[in-house]
Amino acid sequence: MPIVPITEAETTAEKRAIRAAVAGTLIDPDVSRVVVTPLDGAGADAYLAQVVAALMISDRLDVEVAYVAPSPTRATAVYGLPHGVGATALAERGRAQAVPLIRDDAATVLVGRARHLGADDAKLHGETYVDNERLFTGEVLGVEIEPLRDAPGLRARRVRPLVKGRWHLGRAAQTGGTNIVVEREGTITPRVLKRSTFYRHHVDMNLVLLP
Repeated sequence: MPIVPITEAETTAEKRAIRAAVAGTLIDPDVSRVVVTPLDGAGADAYLAQVVAALMISDRLDVEVAYVAPSPTRATAVYGLPHGVGATALAERGRAQAVPLIRDDAATVLVGRARHLGADDAKLHGETYVDNERLFTGEVLGVEIEPLRDAPGLRARRVRPLVKGRWHLGRAAQTGGTNIVVEREGTITPRVLKRSTFYRHHVDMNLVLLP
C-alpha cells in the first residue's frame, strides 16, 4: 500500500503550497494513503483541514488520511486519535474508516472546531438553525460547531459565559445575521458575512482510526 507523507516542513502551511503538494502526490495513481504531519500543535488541525480540502477539491477522497498530530488537538479529541509516537504507529499500521466530512460554503474543511461570532467583539446578531431546529434567534456570544465521528455529521451549541450549552446534532448548521465572522480551527477570518453554513459533504473522508 503506497503511503506518502505530507509534512508542513516540506510544504509550509500556506494553502497554495499544500494544494500543490497534494496534487503532486496524486500524480501517482497507486497512492492510497497520505500521512499528514504538522510541525506544531497550534496550527495542526488547520493543516490537516487544508490537506483534506485539497483531496476533496481533487475528487480524491478515496485516498486514506492518517493524522500525526504532535500534541493533543480538538481533532484528535473529536476522532479519538492518538498523538506523537502513537499517532505515527497508527499511521503506518492502522486501518481507515469512513467518517463524515464537514465543510463550509467556502469549500473549507472542518476537523476540529469552528465558531460563528459577532464582528469587532460584539455579540452575534441573527439566528442559527441545525437542520430544521432553531438554535437561537436574537443576540448571543456566538455559536460553536464541531464535526462528529458518526452520523448525522456535526453538532452545534450556543456559546455561554458560565455554563456549556446543549449540543444539537444534525447534517448542517447555518447562521444568518448582520455581523457574522467565522473562526475555523482557532483562526478568525475578518470578513463580515451575512450567512455562513457548515454541512456534511456528500462524500465521506477515509480517516485512519482503527489499530
